[in-house]
Amino acid sequence: MNNPAQNNPVRRALVTGGSGDIGSAICQALAADGRHVIVHAHQGSERADAVVAAIRDNGGSAETVSFDLTDATATRAALNTLLADGPIAILVHNAGIHDDAPLAGMSDEQWRRVIDISLHGFFHVTQPLLLPMARLRWGRIVSLSSVAAVLGNRGQANYAAAKSGLHGASRSLAREMASRGITVNVVAPGVIAGRMTADTFTAEQIKQLVPAARAGTPQEVAALVRFLSSEDAGYINGQVIGVNGGMG
Repeated sequence: MNNPAQNNPVRRALVTGGSGDIGSAICQALAADGRHVIVHAHQGSERADAVVAAIRDNGGSAETVSFDLTDATATRAALNTLLADGPIAILVHNAGIHDDAPLAGMSDEQWRRVIDISLHGFFHVTQPLLLPMARLRWGRIVSLSSVAAVLGNRGQANYAAAKSGLHGASRSLAREMASRGITVNVVAPGVIAGRMTADTFTAEQIKQLVPAARAGTPQEVAALVRFLSSEDAGYINGQVIGVNGGMG
């Protein structure tokens, strides 16, 4: 039987939180594979525009989209507009925030906001894309988690809860969608160089914390996401894969 995906080689990829260090590296890696990349941002629209400009300067295809992942109605409206041009074959859910505090001193707002973006945002952005993806009979869904969701981390009960929730949701969704040629996986980075890491860890702390004795790069994370989004990764499904220099 002819696979409809073969008739549409330029597959569209939506990357939530595409304006950050890891998100922008993922966007550029997918564009290098010939994808049309939709760079999502909410408050970082200027950075998202810069990512799109960089992709286009390198001969790739990209556009920006802006909506609040925590708002189900706004998210669905934005996705319906995108879906009017055809299915989105690749979804990378990278959006997430930190708002750290020991649980004993954590506010209700800190707990809810972190979970709203990572976990509720996953539902809001994924659910409307599933049936169009199923009709295509090809799809790749990759969520970005964290080593904190695997090992735990002091002051990050909210973040670890949100990200580990993605593990269970992704494993369950993988079972639901596998027969339609859709894979659902999670990438769990460790200490990755970028703006947040520079404000959190010294070089000596990284050496003590990470067996590889260095921070990873956004490009190393993007390389795995790029592979999981490819045709070659069709039998890798329901997995949580670490990119953490041996942390666990």
